[in-house]
Amino acid sequence: MVNDIAAEGGFRPALRLLDLANAVRTDPGLPREELVALLVRHGEDPDDLTEEAFPPEAAEEMRAAAARLAAVLTETDTGRAARALNGILAECGGPPRLTDHGGRHTWHLHADRGEDAGRADWFLASGALALAQIITEYGRATWGECAAPGCSTLYLGTGPGSARRYCSATCASRARVAAHRRRRREGR
Repeated sequence: MVNDIAAEGGFRPALRLLDLANAVRTDPGLPREELVALLVRHGEDPDDLTEEAFPPEAAEEMRAAAARLAAVLTETDTGRAARALNGILAECGGPPRLTDHGGRHTWHLHADRGEDAGRADWFLASGALALAQIITEYGRATWGECAAPGCSTLYLGTGPGSARRYCSATCASRARVAAHRRRRREGR
């Protein structure tokens, strides 16, 4: 799925969050192997996701974390979203710190409780931080659930203009065509 935010080349943790949240919403029992594949596509080291390092219980915690953040992504009221993010950061976050994971990655910001934080807490803290950055940069929650009938895909949107309502141009076009046909049938 292409989002306005992806075109900007930034907010990779937000895109990881979005993909994981959509995957878990589609399949709440998302198999551990699919969860690992998704995380690897987003740059996580496969060696950190072996069954020993990332057992089924950790995968279940990660699915629960994704569902919790998905609830924030459906909240379009910026104040309520900010309060929810503050709650997650207070629960799972720690002082911001830079890490390169022992030279395995480029330097980046973490707001979890340290290298020993559980993967679900790390995901909650990094996802909340990414969404908080979006609110501070754009002054509003720029995400939501697609308004097209039959689609519940979550999206991130940071483009210019009015607030986004659809996950893709395809859903927006489909909704416009359906509305046009409905108006024609009703004689308007």
